[in-house]
Amino acid sequence: MTSVPATAADDALGHRARLRERLFIGGAEALQDYELLEYLLALAIPRRDTKPVAKELLREFGDLSGVMNAAPEDLARIKFMGETSVAAIKAAHGVALRLLKTETSSRPVLGNWQALLDYLRADMAHHQIERVRVLHLDTRNKLVRDEVMNEGTVDEAPVYTREIVRRALQLGSAAVILVHNHPSGDASPSKADIDITRQVASALKPLGIALHDHIVMARGGHTSLRAQGLI
Repeated sequence: MTSVPATAADDALGHRARLRERLFIGGAEALQDYELLEYLLALAIPRRDTKPVAKELLREFGDLSGVMNAAPEDLARIKFMGETSVAAIKAAHGVALRLLKTETSSRPVLGNWQALLDYLRADMAHHQIERVRVLHLDTRNKLVRDEVMNEGTVDEAPVYTREIVRRALQLGSAAVILVHNHPSGDASPSKADIDITRQVASALKPLGIALHDHIVMARGGHTSLRAQGLI
């Protein structure tokens, strides 16, 4: 009886089986970033070796978070990234954000600060344009509404104090947290960031609504204006 030589397809199936086994035994921490991407893409394009595609995605977008946050049209520019594989990445990102948001919403925000930062970083740090969002809290400091207020350009997005006040009154918010991102990667607040923070705080205070913080998110980290003594 003669043995049949292993084919490239057999090798790929064996490699994916080994990745799957490591994932089951050790969890996601047992796989490197490119291996997680590789396995995810293999579910979408099972007949292709997805390791080179995964590594090219990481080279192009910097890290796993950059890949997950990339726009669909940018992902599609990578060779062999079709609609199905792009959709797989955006779906995985969506699931991760839902889980992080659920963790953020389940307990008072001020007692669960790291979970909030993890959620905001995953959702905002890699955006290529500025986005302003307002988190509305109840009297127990639990999140009742998370709203994107405005999107702008690569270096600014409008913040309307009157609109923040109107919406806080409409929702019966006891407190709010402002958040915006800096696409430049530098989380240092600008003079305009500091000025608008103080304007919003001053407008909310007579109404008994607290401005807990204004957080600037960026690829390089984050800055809390309250921690910096700027509120």
